[in-house]
Amino acid sequence: MSPVPALFLSHGSPMLALEPGATGPALTACGRALHRADRPLRAVVLMSPHWMAPEIRVMTHPRPDTWHDFGGFPEALYRLQYPAPGSPAVAQQVLEALQAAGLPARADAQRPFDHGAWMPLRFLLPEAQVPVVQVALPARAGPEAVYAIGAALRGLRDQGVLLIGSGSMTHNLHEFFGSRPELDATAAPYAQDFARWVESALQAQDAPRLFDYRRQAPTAVRAHPTDEHFLPLFFALGAAGWGQPGGPTPNYLSREVMYSHLAMDALLLP
Repeated sequence: MSPVPALFLSHGSPMLALEPGATGPALTACGRALHRADRPLRAVVLMSPHWMAPEIRVMTHPRPDTWHDFGGFPEALYRLQYPAPGSPAVAQQVLEALQAAGLPARADAQRPFDHGAWMPLRFLLPEAQVPVVQVALPARAGPEAVYAIGAALRGLRDQGVLLIGSGSMTHNLHEFFGSRPELDATAAPYAQDFARWVESALQAQDAPRLFDYRRQAPTAVRAHPTDEHFLPLFFALGAAGWGQPGGPTPNYLSREVMYSHLAMDALLLP
C-alpha cells in the first residue's frame, strides 16, 4: 500500500469557515479521497503557525479543546467547534521519531486546537473523527529546519498518518486589513506573482531556490512581512521527500486568491 500523501493547506482568514469560496469544497473533495472506508486515515499530524514555541513541542492531549484564537469576527465563528480527538499514542510516535532524528522535542499536554488546525480540517475532515496531533513551529526555525522536522516524520505516512502543513501562500495582514476587500476582489498582482513563482520552483524540484525564497522570489517580503505562515510549506515538503531524487511533483487543489491579498494555494504531495 502506498504512503498517505502530505498536504500544504492555506487557511487564510478565519472567515474561511463562513466564506469557503472554491477552496473549502476542494478540501472536502480531497478529504473524501484520502479518508475512505476501505482505507481510513489513522491520524493527522499538523503544523500550524499559530502555535510557535521556543523548541519543538508535540500535543499529547487526548481531547483538545477548540480554541478561537482571533478577535473582531462575527459571533458565528466563535460557536464553531471541531471535536476531533487527540492521540497520545501517535504523539509518542512523533516524539520518538523526532528524537531519533536528533531533533529534541517536548510533550505538551495542555495545547488546544488553534484555528490554523481546526479551520481547514472542518472542510478536509468534517466529521471530526480522525485523531489530530499538532506540532509546534519552532520560533527561530528557517526553511531547512522546518523541512527536517517534516522529513523526520515521513515514515508515519506508511502507517496511515496524514502530515499537513497549514499556513498561507501569502499573508500580508497590513494590506488586508487596510483595504478590507471583498471575498472575490481582483487578486493583487504581488500575491499572484509570488504564488506562481513558488509553483514554478516546486514543479522544478528546485530546493535551493525555494529555501532561499526570501531573496529570490519576487515580492517575497511583501507577500510575507514575517515568514511564519509560509514555513509550514516546508514541513509538508520534508514529509513528502520533495526536492530529493525521485521526489513528488505537487498536485494543486486550489490556486484561489481571497480578499485580493490572501493566496489560498493548497497542494497535495503524493
